[in-house]
This record gives sequence, structure tokens and C-alpha cells, in this order.
Amino acid sequence: METLKRVGGGIVLGAGWGAVSSLTNAADSPAGRVASLIANAGWAWAAVAVAAGWLAGTFARGAVAGVLALVAATAAYYGTDAALRQEPFASYRDEMRAWWLAGVVLGSALGAVGASIRRPGVVGLVAGLTVPVGAAVEMAWLPRWPGGADADPALGWARLLVWAAAAAIAGGVVARFLLAARRRRPR
Repeated sequence: METLKRVGGGIVLGAGWGAVSSLTNAADSPAGRVASLIANAGWAWAAVAVAAGWLAGTFARGAVAGVLALVAATAAYYGTDAALRQEPFASYRDEMRAWWLAGVVLGSALGAVGASIRRPGVVGLVAGLTVPVGAAVEMAWLPRWPGGADADPALGWARLLVWAAAAAIAGGVVARFLLAARRRRPR
């Protein structure tokens, strides 16, 4: 029952993220555009699998939860898109299959990373830095938007928000690591 509850949390998290991600695409405001850029970034979807793995707690459960979270997120995303656009859900079948395959391949590794965040030492440090570093790198060097921030001012705001959040989270992860290392040192 414990495994079902922990893995089920990842499914709920994934489904919620997928629906929200689709809904942000329909937002017709500058703030909505910023939210859409953030919610639909690759790092954000990866973070869902990492969070599902963290909730699951163990490597095996984390790997399963990461996959199921991304599969649920994809289904909810396209289900919400179909409802918003008043199109048949089946019309997204091929796109969904491609993203489900990506979710199976990447979700297990990302879920295992999430399960490793609680581990002491360098393993927990690296696992905890995975999402903030991935977010900062994607926003810096892998922009998917032609013309960059000049073409869409929302991209500049999205980058600023993501970099600030990534720096704060990374700082917290490093501080936790250093405090734990200090406690383990003999006196």
C-alpha cells in the first residue's frame, strides 16, 4: 500500500502538471506567456519526474514514479489541449506516443535522481542540483524561441525568473550539503 501511495503521488503530480502546462498555452496575457514559457520548458517537465521520484523515496519506486508521472503529464497535456481546442483526443495519438516513449526512457533516470536527493554526501548534492542546473543551462544555451528575448519580451522575464529560482534552490542544496558535512566532521 505504501508503494502505491508514493507512486500514485507522482501520477497525480504529473497529471496536474500536464493540464496546467496546456492551460498556460491558452493564456492571452504577458504573464500568461511567461508562465507558458516556463511550464513548457524541458527542464520543468524533467522536474516533474524528479519530484515524483523524490516523493517515491527509493530508487526502484522513484524510477517507476518518474515514468508514470511523465506518462500522466503527457496524457493530461494532450487531453486538456483536445478539450480547449475542441478536437478529438485521438488526433494527438502519434505525438503522445513519441512523448510517452521519451517519458519511459528519461522518466526512469529522472525519477531515480529524485529518489537520490535525500541521500547524504555528493550523491545527494548532485541529485539536488540536477534540476536547477538543467533549468539554468536550458534557459541560457538552449532557447527554443527564434529571435531570443528581443523577439518576445516574455522570454527575458521567464529567463530572469528561472535563473533566480535556480540560484536560490542551488544555494539551498549546497548549504544543506555543507551543513551536513560539517556535522559529520569529528571534533
